[in-house]
Amino acid sequence: MVGMQKVLVVDNGERALDFALSAELAEMGYASVTAPLEATDDVLALIPSPAAVVLQIPRQATWSERRQFLELADRLRMILRARNIPVIIVNGADGSGTHASLLQSELGTRVLSNPEL
Repeated sequence: MVGMQKVLVVDNGERALDFALSAELAEMGYASVTAPLEATDDVLALIPSPAAVVLQIPRQATWSERRQFLELADRLRMILRARNIPVIIVNGADGSGTHASLLQSELGTRVLSNPEL
């Protein structure tokens, strides 16, 4: 049996139950690993080929926090582009329940087309 593909979810370490992406990702056939922003590089070293990296910007993020997430997104896109690993930004201000369609459009076909990633 092939294990579930993993998605790295990066947040600020404050995890609200109504904003958790793990259930949505599980419904799509993905296992999620959630890590705080500061641990991103360390966790990526442990997950050699995630299906995607999702940056979850907190609802109440300051401009400085948002900038950190956007800078990380730019850096990760450059690093992961060659391996065709998408970097997805999810904004907490959008509210819960609106992320499923974004995640589905970015990840939906990868489960079927790349089951061993």
